Amino acid sequence: MTFDIFIWYLVVTSFIQDSLGDNPKVDPASLPMFLTSSQLFKVTEKETVVLPCEVANPGHYILAWKKGIAVLSAGSVKVSPDSRINLMNGYNLEIKSVEAQDAGDYVCQIGTLEPREITHTLEVLVPPKIQYITANGRVEAKKGTTVILECRAIGNPNPKVTWTRKNNLLPSGDQMLVTPSITLQNVDRHQAGTYQCSANNGIGEPIIEQILLHVMYPPEITVERPIVHSGEGFEAQLVCIVHGESQPEVLWYRDTMQLDTTEQRIMQSRGSRHTLVIRKVHRSDFGNYTCAADNPLGKTRKTVQLTGIPNSAKFSSASRGLYRDSYNITWAVESFSPIQEYKLLFRRLPDNLGHADGYPQPLHHQSQRRTTVVKESTMNVGYGYQHQFNDRRTDWRDVILQANPVSQFPGVQSMSYVIKGLKPGQNYEAKVEARNRYGWSPISEPFTFQTADTDMNYPERPQTPGHIYNENEIHDFEPRIYFNNAKPLKPQLNSILIIPLFNVLFFLSR
Repeated sequence: MTFDIFIWYLVVTSFIQDSLGDNPKVDPASLPMFLTSSQLFKVTEKETVVLPCEVANPGHYILAWKKGIAVLSAGSVKVSPDSRINLMNGYNLEIKSVEAQDAGDYVCQIGTLEPREITHTLEVLVPPKIQYITANGRVEAKKGTTVILECRAIGNPNPKVTWTRKNNLLPSGDQMLVTPSITLQNVDRHQAGTYQCSANNGIGEPIIEQILLHVMYPPEITVERPIVHSGEGFEAQLVCIVHGESQPEVLWYRDTMQLDTTEQRIMQSRGSRHTLVIRKVHRSDFGNYTCAADNPLGKTRKTVQLTGIPNSAKFSSASRGLYRDSYNITWAVESFSPIQEYKLLFRRLPDNLGHADGYPQPLHHQSQRRTTVVKESTMNVGYGYQHQFNDRRTDWRDVILQANPVSQFPGVQSMSYVIKGLKPGQNYEAKVEARNRYGWSPISEPFTFQTADTDMNYPERPQTPGHIYNENEIHDFEPRIYFNNAKPLKPQLNSILIIPLFNVLFFLSR
C-alpha cells in the first residue's frame, strides 16, 4: 500500500469511526452539501488555476482532494509534496505554474458513510512546439531524386502544420499546404529554395521553422536565340544562359576549335549570362558556335548559329481586303543584307476552315507542300511573275518578286504586292520567303486574309502601273507600310526617309 493510499485509508477510517460512535443514525438534513458543481477548466501552461470546493454544513466531516489514487489533501492538511499545490480560502485547491502533466480529473470528496464528491477536469493548453524537421533544416539532393520534407509538432490542442515557400509558390503551384510533410519528386533547380513549416494551435504565437533545399545538378544551358541574324560589318552577340552548381566554367567553340578573346571576339560573363561578341562580322564568321559548361556533376553544350540569311517575314496588312478580286498584302523582313527577291505563296482555303463570323484564322496544321504545276500562265505583275496552278482548293500559287530598290536599307525591309484574280468573300492563306546574298530565309508563319463580298466605294482602279490607290489599293511597283493597322503611307520621292523610320518603329514594336 502506497503512502497516499495509506493516508487516505486513515482519514476515511477515522471519519467512519467518529460517525458511527454514538449516533449511528444521521439526519440527512444535517449532512454537508456541495455548493460547487463539477466544471471543466482550460488553462494555458505556466498559468495558475484554483479548483473550487465550497461546502455547506461541513460539520466535523473531513474533505479531501485526490487525483486518481493520489491524495492531495485531507481536511486542512496538505498531503501532496508538490510545492505548487496548496489549499486556499477553505478547501479550494490552488495549482501554480500549471504543467502539461497536471491535466486530468481532480475529485473533492466528503467522507460521509456514502462519500459525496464533485469532479473538476483540468485541461492544460500547451502552445505549439516543432519537435522534428528533416535533416535539421538543410537538405541536399541530386537532380532527379525524390525529397520528403517533414515537420512534426506537438501541443494541446494538436497543432496544424502549414507549408509555404519563401518568396515563391510551392512546386505544386499552391501558396500553402496543410500537411505534416510534402513530397517533391524528380527535383530540379526550380524546386530549390527555402521551405517554411508553421505550427499553430491558437495558443500563443505560431512557431516557424525553415528547411533549405539545395539541389545539385549538372550545367543547364538555354540559348537566347538559337539563330542569330547579322551582316558583314555589323556586330553580333551570341548569348547562352548557364545555370549550374558553383557557377560552371563556360567556354566558347567555333566548330571544334576553342575560341580566345581577341580584338575581333570578346567573351563576356555577367551572372548566368554568357555572351560572345563578334564586333565586325566577316563572311567567314558565319557558322555554328558552341557554348560548353561543365562542373563536377556533368557537362552540357548548346549550339548557336550565326547567319547572314534574312529572318522570317512578318505580315502587317489588314486581315480583310477592300476588293472582291484582289488584295494588297504587305510584309517586312529583318535582314542586314539587301533582299534580292521574295517568294510569295498563297492559296484559297476550304469554306469550312474559315471562322464562323467570316474572319479567317491561321491554319498552322495545313500542309506546306507545293503542288505540281498543271497549267502555267505567266503575267507581268509588278516586279514578279505569278504562276497560276489548277484551281483545286488546296493548291498553292507561287509568285516570285524582285525586291524593291526603295527599301534596300540594312535592318527591316518591307514589301507590298497586289494579288489579283481572287474570288469574292473567300478566305486565303499566304506565306513568304525572302532571299539575300546569303540564301533564303525560313518560311514565314501562315497569314490569312479575306476578300470583300463587294468592292468598296473608291475610284475605279487603273489597269496600268503607276497609280497610287486609296486605302487598300497600292501601286504595283511601290511598297506599302502599315503601322499597327493604320492607313498606309503613300510612297513619295522621299521614301528614302520613310523606310528608315519604319525600320526603327518595327524594331521598337517587337
